[in-house]
Amino acid sequence: MWGGRFASGPAELMRAINSSIGIDKRLWREDIFASRAHAAMLGAQGIIPSEDAEAIGRGLEAIADEYARDGVAEDPALEDIHMHVEQRLGELIGPAAGRLHTARSRNDQVATDLKLWVRGAIDEVLGNIDLLEAAILDRAEEHSGSVMPGFTHLQSGQPVTLGHHLLAYQQMLGRDRSRFADARARLNQCPLGSAALAGTSFPIDRRATARALGFDRPTANSIDSVSDRDFIVDYLHAAALCSVHLSRLAEEIIIWASQPFGFVKLPDSWSTGSSIMPNKRNPDAAELVRGHSARIIGDLVALLVLLKGVPLAYAKDLQDDKPPLFDAHDLLLISLGAMAGMMTELEFDTGRMRSAAAAGHSTATDLADWLVANAGVPFREAHHIAGRAVAAAEAKGATLDQLTLEDLRQVDDRITKDALSALPVEASVKARTSSGGTAPERVIEAIRAARESRRSNP
Repeated sequence: MWGGRFASGPAELMRAINSSIGIDKRLWREDIFASRAHAAMLGAQGIIPSEDAEAIGRGLEAIADEYARDGVAEDPALEDIHMHVEQRLGELIGPAAGRLHTARSRNDQVATDLKLWVRGAIDEVLGNIDLLEAAILDRAEEHSGSVMPGFTHLQSGQPVTLGHHLLAYQQMLGRDRSRFADARARLNQCPLGSAALAGTSFPIDRRATARALGFDRPTANSIDSVSDRDFIVDYLHAAALCSVHLSRLAEEIIIWASQPFGFVKLPDSWSTGSSIMPNKRNPDAAELVRGHSARIIGDLVALLVLLKGVPLAYAKDLQDDKPPLFDAHDLLLISLGAMAGMMTELEFDTGRMRSAAAAGHSTATDLADWLVANAGVPFREAHHIAGRAVAAAEAKGATLDQLTLEDLRQVDDRITKDALSALPVEASVKARTSSGGTAPERVIEAIRAARESRRSNP
């Protein structure tokens, strides 16, 4: 491939460190797709004979069929997927294969292949986010009125509905969807035709190849085109943050499935047992999702560190951009799939959740709000009164809603019997009717709005 300049071949260790076929063979579909578009453009522009362009197209199609059927037969001496394709093309069609690389470098070739791969990866991720969102919306609708504790500092704060709690994760996933979509729109410019770094003297039609490959337009600067890996960083950033959201949900499932909580029962299909303790049902799927987020975050950091010292334009360091990309993508897909499966099959113990919501005097804020709304008490004073009521309940060994009117009037004589109706947890969640609040009617509205948004922005 580049031996004309050299009197001898590379050392064996150099051959090993230089070869990337074990990693970049995943790009074979993108490489053949882009090569066919490039060959067709070369023929249309009269840069290579039309019969050679047609032969190249047929040969590439045959290679695609081979790879789809048998996989890529790796030869480390050929370094990467680009040379594997070109070598096999020569075996199939002869010397005409050598015309394929006209007006092209492996630098713009790999940048194009990577953009095509990342674009497809984003589409794949968006489909999996869609499945998890749908599962969350279904369970949120099922439990739009199921009461559970709402936590801050992992302490009972105020009662909420399970549906409202689950919708918080749907909101996170909606932002993830937006980030991936933005990354896709930003990357959709075609580097092909930038050649090594300076463009080419051949009369190529970059707009034609961009259109053929589904890009919006060609890239504007040939140096940036071959050195840019921002689109991978964009993907990895979106993947890392999405994995953090999945990890938070996984952590809650792990906590909720523990015996002290008992809010959920994990299905057999998403659990494992213990080799020594026959009683165990371990939330391994959720724990692995939580663990995968660490690796995906590491993949993002690895690429950022890789890029920080690379001068323009291309350097071989960039060969190592693919392992973190492929690793993060594989982990994110399996994490999204596992979370969708768990969310669909989890069994919620709504009775246990409701009992926990009533503990911890979680409607104390409702008492303070009642004093503000019905007795004209300033909130800071009402907060103090409600705190004294909580102390009275604890002294009596009761929950706040178990206090009698006499108990409450001993705390403050402005409290009337109407306040009692505000203290059950069901009344508390029903009263939270502000936009975005936990009231069941607002949860149903939010689910309806989310589904409509998903239909409008598939």
